[in-house]
Amino acid sequence: MRYRHALVIGKFYPPHAGHHHLVRSAAAVADRVTVVVMASAAESIPLRERVSWMSASHAADTAVTVTGIGCDAPMDLGSESVWAAQVACMRAAVRAVTAAPVDAVVSSEKYGDELAYRLRATHVCLDPGRVVHPVSGTACRADLAGHWDDLETPARAGLTMRVVFVGAESTGTTTVSRAVADHYRGRGGVWERTRWVPEYGREATVDKLARLRASDPGASMDEIVWTGDDFARIAAEQTRLEEGAARAGSPVLICDTDAFATTVWERRYLGAFAGHAVASDRPALYLLTDHEGVPFVQDGIRDGEHLRADMTGWFEDALSAAGRSWVLLTGSVEERVSLAVRVIDQALARGARFGDPI
Repeated sequence: MRYRHALVIGKFYPPHAGHHHLVRSAAAVADRVTVVVMASAAESIPLRERVSWMSASHAADTAVTVTGIGCDAPMDLGSESVWAAQVACMRAAVRAVTAAPVDAVVSSEKYGDELAYRLRATHVCLDPGRVVHPVSGTACRADLAGHWDDLETPARAGLTMRVVFVGAESTGTTTVSRAVADHYRGRGGVWERTRWVPEYGREATVDKLARLRASDPGASMDEIVWTGDDFARIAAEQTRLEEGAARAGSPVLICDTDAFATTVWERRYLGAFAGHAVASDRPALYLLTDHEGVPFVQDGIRDGEHLRADMTGWFEDALSAAGRSWVLLTGSVEERVSLAVRVIDQALARGARFGDPI
């Protein structure tokens, strides 16, 4: 049977393969599908994130519209007042995107019959035994890493713990970040896919110097002219690389700098936080490599030995002013790697704890 307008509701906390199967199955039997993400204030993943992830996952499903609503009514299938409160939220969410009446409720839950009755619709019950995709939101929250592959790329990118190594020139950000990435890959399983994102600014510097030397073989780093557009491009490309890696990696992503750090480098070369480099608003853990105790090694494109102490201070000030979480790494390479892993493991443990749904 073909339906005009199907409704799919859920917490999608987080959205997983079973949810996406439900939505795509609804799209196969209905001309229009409205997906309502219902979230409570007690839950750890914000409503807007879940709506964004679901929308991205179903961007190619042209019949599907994803919307969301906050609803803190308890879950009590035996209460008439709770039913009334829940259905009122669902109706309001649907009205926000369409005036079309709902004639099908697609679900795999036992409440589907009652909900369809209250909406004067037909209940299309799909895979109630979770045979096609034996996964649940509860299982994902209990073991996020174990169910990582039950999530689609938008949710994985959003739930990935991003760890960004920053620091002045020749302070070991690349050495330490690579070692940390190798550590997590060595844990096996899904962790083998841990990605390391290189510093695009280095590549941009090499390209700039090469172009300069094409006309003047003796040109030095001091002759490179940097512009706000350069830093805007570097920041945008760094973010693009980071996002691509997050979609394909493990629950942790190791970055050798990011767009936020590019704003500090913009200050280094242009003399101020000029605002050309735009930082991502995604949360991240920043690990700042101290210049103390690390010899300056000239690799052919470094020119800031005299500014290393200043830059360490600039990073500390910029991270603090922006309210970003950061930890200073000091000591030997081994000590820096060890502390980085301890800090990351602590952050991963926090990130894997979800607020109980209502």
